[in-house]
Amino acid sequence: MRLLISFAALFLSVVLLQLGSGGVAPLDAISGGVLNFTTAQIGILGSAHFVGFFVGCWWAPRLMGEVGHSRAFAAFIAAGTIGILAHMLVIDPYAWAVMRVASGICIAGCYTIIEAWLQAKVTNETRGRAMGTYRVVDICGSLGAQMMIAVLEPASYVSYNLLALLCCAALFPLTLTKAEPPETPVTPRLRPRLAWERSPLAAAGVIVSGVTGAAFRMVGPVYGIEVGLRADQIALFLAAFVVGGALAQIPVGWLADKYDRRGVLIGLSVAGIAACSVTIFLSGAGTVAVFLSAGLFGFVTMPIYSVSTAHAHDFATSAERVELSAALMFLYAVGAIASPYLASVVIEYFGPSAMFLMIALAHVVLIIFGIARMQARPSPEARTAYTYEPRTSFWVGRLLGRGRDRK
Repeated sequence: MRLLISFAALFLSVVLLQLGSGGVAPLDAISGGVLNFTTAQIGILGSAHFVGFFVGCWWAPRLMGEVGHSRAFAAFIAAGTIGILAHMLVIDPYAWAVMRVASGICIAGCYTIIEAWLQAKVTNETRGRAMGTYRVVDICGSLGAQMMIAVLEPASYVSYNLLALLCCAALFPLTLTKAEPPETPVTPRLRPRLAWERSPLAAAGVIVSGVTGAAFRMVGPVYGIEVGLRADQIALFLAAFVVGGALAQIPVGWLADKYDRRGVLIGLSVAGIAACSVTIFLSGAGTVAVFLSAGLFGFVTMPIYSVSTAHAHDFATSAERVELSAALMFLYAVGAIASPYLASVVIEYFGPSAMFLMIALAHVVLIIFGIARMQARPSPEARTAYTYEPRTSFWVGRLLGRGRDRK
């Protein structure tokens, strides 16, 4: 309880940030349909978010070092709030894409500062509990952001204004806390080649994870509307995906610690292809079937990122963990930037089911590559502990690095 209280300001900022900025993506997708944006234009909005996310991850440590944690946090919140509020002032998909870049910068920048603050305050004794609480808070915030779509009217100034207010409210807990801001740690170098050098399969796995998750989160609302869901039901559709992924972490983690992680990755991709097939097959079977298929899809695809990162860290030294985590997240962003636009294009030309065919094809490639890598070298005897790794900032590796070495 003392641990929770000591980090309450940080965790409350996470929840408010998720509710505000995290709700923009599904609201934009639904609003774009109401405003007669093309499916491809809606996809560009999702890709723009991840462009901003990458920029925010790279820029946040530098800004934090120049002006301090609190001022940098306020600047990123301001960027996100402006991006949200400006939506109903300029009704244009390309202008919205610029606004979504601002939202992506906000999320990445704020998470970088929050995780830097956490890293400075936790000890070896409290790290496990702090990270466990942080993961729960992050997932609950993400779930709440998806559920908000049920009560937000598409293409409404009031809806975007409400999200902007929540985003602004994230300022209060962190900027008003009496705790002293920590010193700014050294910025990790961004070396994408490091991920490929340590594990080509892990590098491919995080790219496929980016393709999968970004397509569903950013273009999934378009798919839901195309198969007959009402705007208020999209919230449950997206929430089912998040809940399914959260429920998978413990059983998949057990498998990843007990068996060859390459085999687990291949098995998850096989299950992902099956989930894509089930989703397509049940698309016309009613709302409950669509929700269940979304939950199944999240269950088998969301853990791929964490299994891939665990496999990469099996080949890394303790000194490389932070830079390796940053490199893996960069590769995830590469897949996530391309995926929403590609998914929207295939939906526009071939129908809603084409998005899941695209995702299935990505998993076919991962399966073939995984089998090839199993022939290339044996699995390491000493393995790091599996852990759920949030895709929040380049510095999350600092919070998880020591925990990986305990096994």
